Formats: sequence, structure tokens, C-alpha cells
Amino acid sequence: MIGISSAQLSNEMFYAKTCPKALRTIRKTVQDVVKNEKRMGASLLRLFFHDCFVQGCDASVLLDDTSNFTGEKNSFPNANSLRGFEVIDDIKSQLETMCPEVVSCADILALAARDAVAEVTN
Repeated sequence: MIGISSAQLSNEMFYAKTCPKALRTIRKTVQDVVKNEKRMGASLLRLFFHDCFVQGCDASVLLDDTSNFTGEKNSFPNANSLRGFEVIDDIKSQLETMCPEVVSCADILALAARDAVAEVTN
């Protein structure tokens, strides 16, 4: 059985109007993290891949377990395997301070993965 997955990033012009510093903040945070620990570039790309692989690129890989819900973060294939959650959490926190409830976690994951690849291939 082969699954199909697709990703849809919000139009970057949307963030130019609604949260002008969003893309720069994501890029700078990823650059700093990858500069400090090169492997984090691959970890962020892998985190994005695992998010997209299950049921699409919806940031569900970031969901924690609750008493009545088992999230993807701690599911068997991901537990003790995926890294970079703290980077995404840091970016989300920065963006929520700047422009609350504007930048989606799915877009943060996609942009962080993009910027991580750019950083390690430069």
C-alpha cells in the first residue's frame, strides 16, 4: 500500500502582509540552530517528512498525548526518534509574540525544513 501526501504552504505574500517578520524569524532561528548543531538541519527535514507522511502536512506530528488522545509525537515510529520539537516550539513562541494566531504550525514546519536544507547545503 502506498500513501499519497501533499503539502500546501500558505502564500508567502500572505505573511508579508500579516506578519512581516515571520519568514526572517524562522530563517534566523534555523540558521542559528543549525550553525550550533549541524545535524539539526537533517532533524528538521526529517520532522517535516514524518509530519507529511502520515496524513498530510498538517503539523499533527507536534501534538502531545492527552488523556483521551494519542498524538503522533509519541507514537511508536516517532517516540525517541524525532528531534527538533524544541526548535519549532521556539519559533512558534517568537511568532506568537509578534503576531498572535497568524502563522500556522504547518507552515512553520515547512519553512523550517526549507531553511534547514538551505543552511546545510550552503
